[in-house]
Amino acid sequence: MKKLNFNKLKQYLPLILVLLALLCSTMAIADVGNQNRYSGGGGFDGGGDGDWGVIIGYLLGLFIRNPLLGFIVLVILVVFVLIRKKKAKKQASDPTYINKQVQQQANTDFNFDNSAAVAAQIQAIDPAFSSDKFIGFAREVFMTIQAAWTAKDWKPIRPFESETLFNTHKQQLDEYIRMGKTNVIEKIAIKHCSLQSFAQDGDKEVLTISLSAVMRDYVIDDTTKKVLESDPNRDWYMKYVMVFNRKAGLKTDPGKKGNSITNCPNCGAPTEVTSSGQCTYCGSVITNGEHDWVLTDIHSRQ
Repeated sequence: MKKLNFNKLKQYLPLILVLLALLCSTMAIADVGNQNRYSGGGGFDGGGDGDWGVIIGYLLGLFIRNPLLGFIVLVILVVFVLIRKKKAKKQASDPTYINKQVQQQANTDFNFDNSAAVAAQIQAIDPAFSSDKFIGFAREVFMTIQAAWTAKDWKPIRPFESETLFNTHKQQLDEYIRMGKTNVIEKIAIKHCSLQSFAQDGDKEVLTISLSAVMRDYVIDDTTKKVLESDPNRDWYMKYVMVFNRKAGLKTDPGKKGNSITNCPNCGAPTEVTSSGQCTYCGSVITNGEHDWVLTDIHSRQ
């Protein structure tokens, strides 16, 4: 049996270490979850670049001092890295593992709550304003949006949105309808919702809400029901900013249960509005912030 020539092996040591470094770097950036419109939750981390630098430096010194031992350690390290890489790849496609990571992230994530300060700021000009009631209203609007989006029926959300936002969302939804697809949003668990800021901007008041939630989010074909994007068994952790506007100087009606527009402020009829935000009974526009808070923007954030 031909003996291993360690002196010759030393000539290839730089190349071996470079290949090992590249292999290790792929481990360091490996993450769980697919990378579509959402970033994945918590992921597997193979170690920082600095850690691998120390290991490779130690291995280089060991190889120079004792080539046989260095070669044995190198083989063990490569096998270890390959095993962890295979494990990371398997975890990346395992919804159970991903969901556990997502739930952990959602439960430990820090969310700044500025509700008390914002409520005090609004109550200085609107004493009947209640942060608890408004947060409940914001949660209701968020859940209604998700349900309407999945049902591809935007009418239920019309009383809550400004005309501009409603038209934007309707155009997006019409595109799904045209393509014969449904974006299913389900199993929603709101983890956090709070007031973040309040400002008076000319003739309007602007109230910003921070909301985070865990949900299932995937796209199916309407005809075949085949899943086209994401995974029905995979959780997503999402953070949102919701912006509400109302006319400056409006006051909260202490007799109302919440902020929902349940009756037309002009004629008193039950809330039924057209696509332009008008009351179907008297024609008054009731979703322009002239009577109560309306949602003017909602977007995800990191």
